[in-house]
Amino acid sequence: VKVFLLTNSLWEYTSTAMNYLYHEKLVDMELQKKNEWLDLFDLVVVGACKPAYLTDPHLNLFRVIPEDGTLKNTDGLFEIESLGENGSTKFLDQGKTFQGGNWNHLQAMLDTEAGEEILYVGDHLYADVLRSKRALGWRSCFIMPELSEEMRIFERQMDMRKSISELRKLRDELNSYADSLRREMETASFSESRNLEKKLEQIEEDDGNVKDTLTHAHREYHSAFHPRWGQMFVAGYQDSRFGYFVKNYACLYTSKATNLGLASTSRAFRTSGELLPHDNLLSDKFSEFVDDEME
Repeated sequence: VKVFLLTNSLWEYTSTAMNYLYHEKLVDMELQKKNEWLDLFDLVVVGACKPAYLTDPHLNLFRVIPEDGTLKNTDGLFEIESLGENGSTKFLDQGKTFQGGNWNHLQAMLDTEAGEEILYVGDHLYADVLRSKRALGWRSCFIMPELSEEMRIFERQMDMRKSISELRKLRDELNSYADSLRREMETASFSESRNLEKKLEQIEEDDGNVKDTLTHAHREYHSAFHPRWGQMFVAGYQDSRFGYFVKNYACLYTSKATNLGLASTSRAFRTSGELLPHDNLLSDKFSEFVDDEME
């Protein structure tokens, strides 16, 4: 397993920030120049210009001299190939800090050709996750710091969510019952029709009351997450635009990168099975499947 750092920040900022994170305090210039945090990575690329890094194959790769931040030209892929067997290892032995380049350089230095062999962890949905997954087929992990609070509120609101689900199901049942009464009216006598009309009027009134209760409950539920925007992943009863992109482009998502340390490098993550509306309907214990071909 190889670990790389890919950032749009230039060397000076990256060095300062990483030294602070590594030592958990500000350090003097002498200690900063040692850049001990580099031992955590097999490869570091600064000034990457994402998302262009992930789409433009013509961006040039420069070598960064960590001691003073100066740049040195490289011949990129040609230089790696010219080094022969284990060219990527020999190339990195000369120094593992770089600026610019593109995904071709990165995959060559990591000695991999398949995008699915790379798990790219980032906190920018467009520049990190969407582009790396759509353009290169990299595995992606989206970092969303707000997720912890979102899950915390979701857990506290489980009872309210269950009540909303039951109210929505009640409306469906009322509408289904009303529909069956309308079909009865097609063959009913005059007196029977009057009785059915009264039932329909009562159902319409009941449905209105349930709708008002549901509207109030739904507003209270979403306000618990945010007074104006509600849940980040949900808009109404469907996925929000944000939720759609996370769901479709992030192979994994979590609140912080250190959560990955809870799993070994051999851990396999699998998608959960998804059901379409007709599958969800049949999964409901109160639903019944009527097979026309069996009649």
